[in-house]
Amino acid sequence: MKLVINHPKLADLATIMTIERAGFSAEEAATEGAMAERITLINDTFVVARNEKAEVIGYVVGPAFDQRYLTDDLYDELTPNDPQAPYQTVLSLAVAPDYHGQGLGSLLLSRLAEIAKAQHRQAITLTCLAELVPFYEKNGYQNEGISDSTHAGEIWYNMVYDI
Repeated sequence: MKLVINHPKLADLATIMTIERAGFSAEEAATEGAMAERITLINDTFVVARNEKAEVIGYVVGPAFDQRYLTDDLYDELTPNDPQAPYQTVLSLAVAPDYHGQGLGSLLLSRLAEIAKAQHRQAITLTCLAELVPFYEKNGYQNEGISDSTHAGEIWYNMVYDI
């Protein structure tokens, strides 16, 4: 499969939202407005994978941040990336269902790590549900325990990839 990795445009929003809703519960998923804001405000840390038809088939996105662990307010309030922030976050990593199991999520994480390294970040930080801990560990992330997050009423785990 031929892939192109680049940054999204607002024209990609509908496809991104379809993938977001397939990958997350209604309570967990970003709203269309929040995702549009991410495309606009933090495009440099929003990466999409496109298939040979130039369709978005997966993405990873998150703002730069000044703390080792995500806080729930990141889901509600977004500001442009601070070039001095030591951490890169991941708010969403999602792959279209037809492309699951092909290594696309790992590829997107690797591309985000390249960006974070070029921006002189110390680490990438995210929260995930228990069933995803092994996936992130396989990608070099360390499980640093249960998060303080109450997002969507779930139990989340702090995962950190030191750059």
